[in-house]
Amino acid sequence: MTAPARIAPPAPAEQSNVSYLGIGAYRPRRVVPNSEIVDKIDSSDEWIKTRSGIESRHFAEDDETILSMSVKAAERAVKASGIDPQQIDCVISATNTRLELGPSLAPQIAKELGRVGIPAFDITAGCSGFTTAAAVGTDLIRAGTAKYVVVVGVERLSDLISPEDRTCAFIFADGAGAAVLGPSEEVGISQVSWGADGDFTTAIYQDKDFGTYFDEVHAFRDDTAGTEAPVRPFLRMEGRKVFRWAATALLPACLEALKLAGITSKDIDVFVPHQANLRITQVLIKALELRDDCVVAEDIVTTGNTSAASIPLAVEELLRTGKARPGQTALVMAFGSGLAYAGHVITLPPVHVED
Repeated sequence: MTAPARIAPPAPAEQSNVSYLGIGAYRPRRVVPNSEIVDKIDSSDEWIKTRSGIESRHFAEDDETILSMSVKAAERAVKASGIDPQQIDCVISATNTRLELGPSLAPQIAKELGRVGIPAFDITAGCSGFTTAAAVGTDLIRAGTAKYVVVVGVERLSDLISPEDRTCAFIFADGAGAAVLGPSEEVGISQVSWGADGDFTTAIYQDKDFGTYFDEVHAFRDDTAGTEAPVRPFLRMEGRKVFRWAATALLPACLEALKLAGITSKDIDVFVPHQANLRITQVLIKALELRDDCVVAEDIVTTGNTSAASIPLAVEELLRTGKARPGQTALVMAFGSGLAYAGHVITLPPVHVED
């Protein structure tokens, strides 16, 4: 009897140590200052900065799609990692604003990176999407299922925000960040601290599903009696509820991440919380009792809240500007709709700075 043909190479060997090998980002060209937001929400630049810390954000133009931004960020992460793109054997993307049911985003990213046929899939986990995807990628490498994993967090939140919504219009923004994960000689990514609180699923939500909206559109078109035109779905948020949850739930999550890494807050060189609100960051800084010289990410000031892209964008900004350095120890913790959270302690990787 003829032996069956081998249809794929053997899986990589198990890897006990995994690290971020490189990071990259893409920020849309258009910078939107608070002055372009305030009139429609009856607000002021000072009110927005006081409430959130945000001074400006990036909104994507028509040609800056979810896919194109993801590919740019991923290419930069691969360049920073120094690996051959042909070594990539898995792509995981995290986003909440891809409005098509199919095809999945990750296989398209893989194709643009020149890797057709490898595992590629999407994850939806709110603003914790990137760190959740990174945790999955890390475990794949540790198990020997993959060796080099590209993880992408990307959003076009401007597509789902009502410009008149006083709660959301000034907060959310667009962008993409990516990282390459791979084997390393030393532990570069700790075990993940993660979870989700289903009691708060309505704190950040889409106010109607698109099926309902399309039914309303059809009814409007067929109604000769003059039914009011339907309003498209938008993202909504109960800001106070999210703030109260974050102020109490995130400290235990951060402490768990530190415990899993076998260190304390005094060992942290860099703190990268989800860029949701500077007031939440300040609460966490005080509660964690970080060292005075600990660098804290404040990318939200000029980037806004980019949900699943928030963590890689914030890490990239720190490294690109020299506020932090590759090799330093960082605690990263993301949280968002779900309400879900995910974070771990990492060794900061190289960054690709575009010429």
